Order: sequence, then C-alpha cells, then structure tokens
Amino acid sequence: MIILKKALPRRTFLKGLGASVAVPMLDSMVPALAATGDSKMPVRVGYTYTPNGIIRERFRPEKAGADFELTDILKNWESHRDQMIVISNLDNGEMESVSGHVGGSSMFLTGFKPNKSLSEIKCGRSVDQFIADKLGKETPLSSLQLCIENAAELAGQSAGGYSSAYTNTISWASPTTPIPMEHRPREIFERLFGDGGTDPKARQQRIGRQYSILDFVKDETNRIKKRIGADDSNKLSEYLDAVREVEFRVQKAEQKTDIELPEMEKPLGIPPHEEHLRLMFDLLVLAFQTDMTRVFTFMVAREYSEMVYTMLGHQDPYHPLTHHRGDPARKNQAGQIDVFHAKMYGEFLNKLAATKDIDGSSILDNSIMVYGAGMGDGDVHNQWNIPVALIGSGGGRMPKGGKHIVYNSGTPLSNLHVTMLNMLDIPTDTFGGDIGMSSGALNIDRTA
Repeated sequence: MIILKKALPRRTFLKGLGASVAVPMLDSMVPALAATGDSKMPVRVGYTYTPNGIIRERFRPEKAGADFELTDILKNWESHRDQMIVISNLDNGEMESVSGHVGGSSMFLTGFKPNKSLSEIKCGRSVDQFIADKLGKETPLSSLQLCIENAAELAGQSAGGYSSAYTNTISWASPTTPIPMEHRPREIFERLFGDGGTDPKARQQRIGRQYSILDFVKDETNRIKKRIGADDSNKLSEYLDAVREVEFRVQKAEQKTDIELPEMEKPLGIPPHEEHLRLMFDLLVLAFQTDMTRVFTFMVAREYSEMVYTMLGHQDPYHPLTHHRGDPARKNQAGQIDVFHAKMYGEFLNKLAATKDIDGSSILDNSIMVYGAGMGDGDVHNQWNIPVALIGSGGGRMPKGGKHIVYNSGTPLSNLHVTMLNMLDIPTDTFGGDIGMSSGALNIDRTA
C-alpha cells in the first residue's frame, strides 16, 4: 500500500463538462478516512426481488444446518457458500390475506397490508428506506431503485381492485409514496456519472455524439494520477476501463432499438433481456465501487410479469407458467426462469467479490445482499414460507454463513427487518403492521 502525505478525500470526483465521475476507493484515501474517524469500510445493503414466487424445491434445501445441499438455484452461488444464510419458514403475511401478487411485492419490505383501491394508495414505509436514512447520509444518492419492465407501460394493468403501483415497486418512501423504479440503463448511468449541475445541453451533446463520459474528464484524470502512487494509478485505470465498458454497452443498446424487431415498439436503449439484467447488475457494482450509494432495491421482473423468456426456449409468458397446476412441463419451465434469475444474480455476486475495498476486503465482504420473493408458492398465491437468502459478511456484522436456518412455521418476515435494522445500528423493536407485524428479532446466529 502506498500512502502519500497529501491524501485524497474519500469523496473525490473527476469533473468535466456535463460529467462527474466518482473515484473508487484508493489507498491514497486511507489517511483522509483515518483523520475523520471513518476508516471502517462502508457497509452496503441490496434487496433483489423475484416475482411470482419461486418453485420451492428449486430453492429450499431439505437439510437444515451447515450440511445443507445446494439446490438448482443455490448452486449458482456456490462460491459464496461460506457467506450465505438460507432461511426457511418466513411468512410475508397470511395466506390469501391479500391478492397474492399484490401482497407479495407490496408487503415484502413494508410488512403492511396494502389498501385495496385503484386511487387511494397506501401501504407502509419500506425497510430499505429506513436503512437509506442512515447509510445514505454519506453518499450522493441515498438509494437506487431498479427494475427490468417499464412501469409506465404497465400503469393501467391493475388487478383485483388494487392499483398497479403495488406490483411495480417494492420501495416505499412513505405509506402513500411508492418509489418509482428505473428500467433504463442510460438513466441509471447518467444518475451515477452525469453532472446535473452543469449545462444539460452539454450532456445531451455528449450523448448525441456518442462521446465517452471519460473524454470530458481526461484532464482531471491526468491531474489526479500525478498525485497518487503506481498501484492507485493502475486501480483507477482499471476502474475507468470498467466504466467505459458499461457505457459502451449502454450506447450499443441505444443503437439497436428497432433493428431486430421492427414490428414491435421497444423502449429506447433497452437491450435484450439477458444483457439488460447483466447491465443493470453491473451498474450496481459501479455504484457500490464508487460509493455513490450504499442501498439498492431491484425487481428482476414485476408481479404478473408477462415477459416471455425466449432465451430459455419458452413460448409462454412468465406469469401463466407459474400457475402450472402441477403440470410437470409448465412447472419445469417456471423453475428454469427461477434458475436463470439466480444465475444472473450469481454473476453479480462474483463481481462484488472480485471488487476490492482499500483494506483488501471485497465489496461483498462489506455487504448484506438479500435475495427473495414475496410469495412462497406462486401457483396458489400463498405468502407463507417465502424463499429468502442472505449473502455477504456486512463488514463483520453478519454471523458466519454456510447454513440453512429453519424457523418455526409462521415466523413473520418482518422479524428479519428488525434484525437487519439493529445489525446496522438502527435501534428497532417492531416493524410492520396489520397482518405483517414482527414478533421480535430473527436470530440468525443459530446454526440451523
């Protein structure tokens, strides 16, 4: 580690016309962090949500404890087994207490029963926003909300007398304010690296001419490199190469809007599904690496999703496949989608594990990643025994992983939220309301 007498501030940006690129954690920042008493690596939290339930046998191991078997889904995260806690028997409300899909997504992070109305939307504030209140004080963006499907196109697709707002997001700023999720990679990229404080015409000019954002911060990059050591210079170059690679993929997607399927109206700049998922996950890696945010929520699809997973050879939409009624072929296809989502998530975890903080630990070491669904069985719409897994060490906050914990039947999901909040030094006794109220903290230190 090379430490200069003149240390870089942790919040260092490369600025140019219409651009602002955050610098990742460098060794040269260690003295500056120590001077502020903030030398511990920041903890990050992310919630990734998969809709329509998950085929239980594809996710849940039969054995409890450390000797649990890796199911089809968990095999995709095998390299992180020692940092993984699989959880069974958490209930996201009572079975059929709410229209299944609506309750699944709206209650997942709130613990509140949604108000049945098309116009008077009310649920509860989500746990990610309580976490963002604390962790977001140190970052430019308090939290990010990402999705894959365009909520604007689905705004009128309500069901069972409930507004579609309940199924298009899992994040709630307040009981009456659902937070819109962003599906466009360009918008996320600009939120991370575009400088909203400069002339918007300059930003549009850069986008229109396909300039790289790095072209506009070249002088600042060269200036910073003169202040840092060789190791930091190499690390900065590798990071900027990664930014450029993601930016290139965003630009490539924007160039292919109607070429392949001219008969379909496709949103500007949205790549094919698999690349779309991968690109959004890569943007989250960059967001954590630059400390632009420490909290995210991501819906890999919305409840009731009608996407067709053609890359898996499917012809039927996602949601109807989950109502398989025991048909082996349809159930298998629904399970293939679950495994596909887990595979993409596994790639994301691998990149977090490969991205280092300045103390040599990885971003995954300093993160708590939560993966799950709001329904335990999408076929019959129940919200009991939902699939949940925690991955990461949380900067030493998480207990040792490598175990499958089976709690008593009927344990509220909100108990996990109480545990998460307290683990992040946010004192909490209870969470949720109505049918999703916690009954105490969840003991994740137990072995089985």
